[in-house]
Amino acid sequence: MSELESTAASIVRRLRDAGHVAYYAGGCVRDMLRDVEPKDYDIATSARPGEVQRLFPRTVAVGAHFGVICVLDRAHQFEVATFRSDGAYIDGRHPQAVTFSSPREDAERRDFTVNGMFYDPIAAEVIDFVGGRADLDRRLLRAIGDAESRFREDRLRMLRAVRFATVLDFQIDPATWEAVRKHAPEIHDVSAERIREELVRIFLHPHRVRGLDLLDQSGLLAQIIPEMIPLKGCEQPPQFHPEGDVWVHTRRMLELLPATVSVPLVFSVLLHDIGKPPTFSLDPAEGRIRFNAHDKVGAGMTRDIMERLRFSRDEIEATVEAVDQHMVFKDVQNMRVARLKRFMARPTFEEEMELHRVDCQSSHAMLDNYDFLRARQEEFANEPLIPPPLIKGDDLIAMGWKPGPKFKEVLDAVQTRQLEGTLTSREDALEWVKAEFSSR
Repeated sequence: MSELESTAASIVRRLRDAGHVAYYAGGCVRDMLRDVEPKDYDIATSARPGEVQRLFPRTVAVGAHFGVICVLDRAHQFEVATFRSDGAYIDGRHPQAVTFSSPREDAERRDFTVNGMFYDPIAAEVIDFVGGRADLDRRLLRAIGDAESRFREDRLRMLRAVRFATVLDFQIDPATWEAVRKHAPEIHDVSAERIREELVRIFLHPHRVRGLDLLDQSGLLAQIIPEMIPLKGCEQPPQFHPEGDVWVHTRRMLELLPATVSVPLVFSVLLHDIGKPPTFSLDPAEGRIRFNAHDKVGAGMTRDIMERLRFSRDEIEATVEAVDQHMVFKDVQNMRVARLKRFMARPTFEEEMELHRVDCQSSHAMLDNYDFLRARQEEFANEPLIPPPLIKGDDLIAMGWKPGPKFKEVLDAVQTRQLEGTLTSREDALEWVKAEFSSR
């Protein structure tokens, strides 16, 4: 038994010793029955919030109105919630009122049957009022009770249905699925932050392609990122993209990603060609499909999408940079050394390399530019790509220069020659500046 589980069991035992009913609840029970180590343990009890606080010395009232107290024990936190039933939901997220109730009523208010079970760690017994264990055995995700009612109560549950079906690799019960499809337009009632959190959890999971398919087939993708829908049927030049349209290409790229990815990488894959539909044109002379400046247009669209979904500034900037730069890779073998080193020294370069790899492998399968860059990385490995500068602005001032826009031009020119190996010392750099730039 892990320390986490042992601590959770001790909390249940203390509640029991005080005369209360207490069980593990929700996702931890689902995971235990799947032989997966739970990441956390939630506890449901007959004890009221005040009673929980009196029993445990370190607590935080994270949602006392809803009967939820956070118990702090060692380095762990446990949500201890009083059994409850919910009143009417007026905002698509919160019940107007809650009534402390029984274990059965508490189970019946939850979202999906596989999340609605309890476990008694003292008796080592599953308490299942909603048929969750049978659905777990059938690998079925089914809403508890009436699916439409569950989704009207909290519309985020529609996205959670997609996430659970994705990460658990479960089928979705037909009635539950139809309710998702029917109510998908109501996802706009959910905050952008909560939507983003679910999308991230879907696309960071190795089953992300299934997640994309479910988002699309449910109608949720059209509501959340409508810019992706025109990728379907957006044809591409067959000599470069024999795999098919932009949607097929993007989906194939997701398949080729490694199991573990970052947010900027997976979202740059999803959005790297988002600018193709609005830039689609047919060259009348050659009869060839073109997407002029789709990388720049796509970078702007990516920024709009990620800002709308309230991604962090760092995630937005890294993803936009990857989309903006993804066509530059075709030119790397013709770059001068200084430009190549600057390109490779950017903090987003490694993830852009992975974007480039799956971009190529999902289409024409030519990895010559990727292999070229890997070889240059080995060649450049013994020294920093961007070494300390040979001279700085203070050196120009000492030479009698007045600070101004010319400084950047001169210092960039010196760095270019440093990167290319034609200037190797401070003295050489100063002499070169004196000879090359007469006006100050």
